[in-house]
Amino acid sequence: MSLSNEINNKFWLDPPWGDGHKKYRLGLAPIDKEDWFETDISSDLKEHKRRLLETRYEDVVATTDDSAEAQSILSEKISTSENEFPDQIANISLSVPDDLCVIESHGNQRLIAASVCSPSYWDLTKKIGKSLRDIHKPVKTLNKKIGSPIEKFINNAPLNKPFKRENWFIHGNDKRFYLEPEGWPKEPIERWYVRSERETICKYNEAYSLFAINVRFQPLSIIKNYSEARLGLIKSLEGFDDKEIDYFGGIKKYDALLKHLHSMQL
Repeated sequence: MSLSNEINNKFWLDPPWGDGHKKYRLGLAPIDKEDWFETDISSDLKEHKRRLLETRYEDVVATTDDSAEAQSILSEKISTSENEFPDQIANISLSVPDDLCVIESHGNQRLIAASVCSPSYWDLTKKIGKSLRDIHKPVKTLNKKIGSPIEKFINNAPLNKPFKRENWFIHGNDKRFYLEPEGWPKEPIERWYVRSERETICKYNEAYSLFAINVRFQPLSIIKNYSEARLGLIKSLEGFDDKEIDYFGGIKKYDALLKHLHSMQL
């Protein structure tokens, strides 16, 4: 579903892969509390969320039995006038553009409440109630490079101070809802998209932290006009190990993308 995918010059001048830094890294930077959520939710995105909440609620919202307190405290931090769904996390999610995941700040750091309407290869029903370590366990690279560092970060993070990182993927289209890997894209590579995720973490209560994800898309074809962004993406891709290539979409997709990017050289 295409939502606000206008060409963004600022994105290409400062892409999420920077000048070629490694994709799978923590890379968190502090931001002002006023910038916790970058923009207001658009009417199109709100409609996208509401439609999924009405038709696929069990796929996009999940909570544990002991998450009521965490959701209630979060509702005091993020005000909402919505009240039509049984879980507060779902109602809160209609007030911000981001998907929302509540994690225990200490102990096992379980995922205890979430509303995720724009997943990328991520099935919430298989993640709820699991610790961060178990969530990242299937991909050892992620556990070592992101999972373990983020556990320590959340445990020691200051209260009510948001931190931001950028993540990115390459998809065959601008579809927002991917529970499983898309495999080899059906679309020609000239029509692929960069899926960018602005991710924030904030310990909003000593016991609970919020992981928020704001998804945006840009046509990959535009990169031909931004040589530094293209060279940076090549460098970042060339830093992948075998497990990261598999997680990214497999060697066929990886090789095709690199070949395509190199072919754009002027």
